[in-house]
Amino acid sequence: MNSSRFRALLSRPRYSAVAALLVLSVTALAWAEMKVAVVDTQRAMMETEDGLRMQANIKKVFDTKQQELETKQNELEQERADIEKQQAVISQEALQRRAEAWQREMVALQQMSVAYNQELQKKQSELTQPIIEKTMLIIRRIATSQGYDLVVDKAAVPYSRSDLDLTDRVITMYNGGTLPAGDGAEKPAAEKKPAAEKKPAAEKPPAAK
Repeated sequence: MNSSRFRALLSRPRYSAVAALLVLSVTALAWAEMKVAVVDTQRAMMETEDGLRMQANIKKVFDTKQQELETKQNELEQERADIEKQQAVISQEALQRRAEAWQREMVALQQMSVAYNQELQKKQSELTQPIIEKTMLIIRRIATSQGYDLVVDKAAVPYSRSDLDLTDRVITMYNGGTLPAGDGAEKPAAEKKPAAEKKPAAEKPPAAK
């Protein structure tokens, strides 16, 4: 192996290491200059007043549907037990008819369960979407008004300092109907300017006689 090629091979790792250190240094510097916060997005949505009402509504629908399914399932369980008792009493043909009817009802129950779950998911999506949109709007407004370069979902990071967590503030602002103003102060989202007071018309001087 000639000396120039040998020197080239030796120099590659050193140049690679220097380049890697340079990239890491630049990246660390960039991160050090960034203003970062975290938000527990799921908690921020679910612990708002709208989120709590949504969960109560979904639970009410779920409990009603679940009760219907359990009632039907109990009826089928009793039917199955009765069929087993009648095996030695009724004819094989009659037993076969009852077993087939029971099987059809069981399939219908399973289909009903699937339909209920789909209905529940659709209802939850409809009720959750406005909450998501308003929560995201508040997070964006906080980030822009307070100069945050990056707001990360708390579930996506293994650790974050408690002072970087904006979740409680998002919930408070959501429930209070407030959005941060451009200067960082908070003001009502639907704040209206007071109507200008009308000045009384100036009295005309009496006409000269």
